[in-house]
Amino acid sequence: MIAALPVVLDPTRSLALDVDAVLRGQGADPAAVRARSTRLVEVAQQALERGLPLLEPAVVERRHVLESADRRGIRIQGGGALSGHLVVRELGSAREIVALTVTVGEGVVRLALALMRTEPALGLALDGLANAAVDALANACVARVRAEALTRGWSSGTQLSPGMVGWSLEVGQRDLFALLPDDGPVRLSASGMMLPHKSLSMVIGVGPDMSTDASTCDFCSSRESCRHRGRGC
Repeated sequence: MIAALPVVLDPTRSLALDVDAVLRGQGADPAAVRARSTRLVEVAQQALERGLPLLEPAVVERRHVLESADRRGIRIQGGGALSGHLVVRELGSAREIVALTVTVGEGVVRLALALMRTEPALGLALDGLANAAVDALANACVARVRAEALTRGWSSGTQLSPGMVGWSLEVGQRDLFALLPDDGPVRLSASGMMLPHKSLSMVIGVGPDMSTDASTCDFCSSRESCRHRGRGC
């Protein structure tokens, strides 16, 4: 297995965050907001200016070779396993899996919480910025894993996160973290919550026989009601 230490990225370049990303991070449609509220667009711009310097994007990844797979789950060479219908379906044909956590730290969240009483609109926009930054960082990692797979003549599957339909959040999260270094910037609380809060865990299968025709939206528990379905977020 190959472990990668936390990687700090320049959020203004690597994450390509803009006002529209902040608005989407709040669950809003940027076009609709621009049509009805210049003020909210201005607040989103303020969130960018104040929040970008506070982002602390970091990635930890570890690659594992699959040992075997059956209807219950997959087993990892050297120890560890992932179980669940979704895991079997999407990772059973992988040669390797890449387990990752991404985070943008706590700085933006702390400022957002501090402003909620006095400047709630800005506080919400800062929270939207943090959401957008986590999504952008995750998407950048997925793109990198896919590009690396192509150099080997392989392909990569859909990125999966515990809590998706067919993969238990409680069990899946702990199993996934068991495949990662213990000293990474993202940790699990006793209740199974990721800390810092603006973090994401995921696993991607790579290999010569991986299917790429699925989307994360297909397995999301909010897929029927999400306004961002199909955007890869």
